[in-house]
Amino acid sequence: MRAVPQRHVVAPKPPTAGPPKIMTSVKILDRYIVSELLGPSLFGVFVFSLIFMATTLLALSRLVASAHPPLWAVVEYFVWQLPYIVVLVIPMAMLLGVLLSLQRLSSDSEITALKAGGIGLVRTAMPVLLTGFAVSILALVLQERVVPFANDRATDIRQDVIERVGPFSSGNLTVMADLPDGERQLTAATGYEDSTQTLVDVTVIQYDASGRPQLIIFSKRAQYEPPDWRFVDAKWYYFYPDGSTAVKEAPEDEVDIGEKPSDLVQRAADNNPDNMSRAEIREVLSTGKLTPTEIREYQSSYEEKLARPFASFVFTLLAVPFALRPPRGGGSAGLAFSLAVLIVFVYFVIESVISAVFSTLPGGFGVATVGAWMPNTIFTVIGAVLLARAASR
Repeated sequence: MRAVPQRHVVAPKPPTAGPPKIMTSVKILDRYIVSELLGPSLFGVFVFSLIFMATTLLALSRLVASAHPPLWAVVEYFVWQLPYIVVLVIPMAMLLGVLLSLQRLSSDSEITALKAGGIGLVRTAMPVLLTGFAVSILALVLQERVVPFANDRATDIRQDVIERVGPFSSGNLTVMADLPDGERQLTAATGYEDSTQTLVDVTVIQYDASGRPQLIIFSKRAQYEPPDWRFVDAKWYYFYPDGSTAVKEAPEDEVDIGEKPSDLVQRAADNNPDNMSRAEIREVLSTGKLTPTEIREYQSSYEEKLARPFASFVFTLLAVPFALRPPRGGGSAGLAFSLAVLIVFVYFVIESVISAVFSTLPGGFGVATVGAWMPNTIFTVIGAVLLARAASR
């Protein structure tokens, strides 16, 4: 008999290790939801920007009719206004984008299919919430890095080319400075000659600690000669505690008004903290030349500029449970837009009221921080509660 050759059975190689299918499916789901959110959100930026641009164009048309500026200046001024508008509408756009995208997924029963596949509502909303947070960071960067520069360029073009005026032309420049022992000094001027660093029609009033004027100076011109100003044709009025007064006239005199020309021009051109970055506001606060009311105003703006961009995340969280409610009577897009406008209106009314109240309260940055973040906190709690209720159904 012939020997039967033995056959060796080769064991199959184990499959190459790879990511579990469930993890791959989740990543695909995240990309799908974010892609669905992108289009409606960009549409929201476009729609809400048009609304705000209409107001800007109306104001610009009045300037064009009165000043007849060159066309290139008008176009450039409008372009430099766009960053501020875009940052302003980003939270609104995220709100509308979430409402439109999730409403479509819900109406097409895709949310129901995800629930049937074991993916809960909170997990489904997670890529949307992370996108809202990322957009908030982006809005903060644009607000701090792009908007202040764009606002400065727009202001320069409007004053120098469109209106053909300087920063002092809108009325008297008024600067208040603190003096030793609680005294204060107010400086006012009606004009400034940049080439000679000269103030025109200057009035200086010094107040004692109780707020009574003790010195008033009137001068036709005051030229800056570091570290003081040289007043020309000045009249000095002294008010003494016993009620007596004295008058002195001087062809020339040296006076320290507590401000350099560059400080005066900057304060005159843009003394609104809403147009500054947080770094610029911090720099103004560090000068120590603001009144208590101005300090509270600047502190409130400083904190609000950090809190306001995160309205994108707050609106995203708030929109998720509203978007998952089935639309009644059709017209889901119109309903989403109306709901977005209503939420934005209520949010900004509450923010304005809280800001007005807290900006008048003493307490420094602590009170300003509470007031700035209170609207976000209120709407975040509302959104979280509504999302938890929707997920438990």
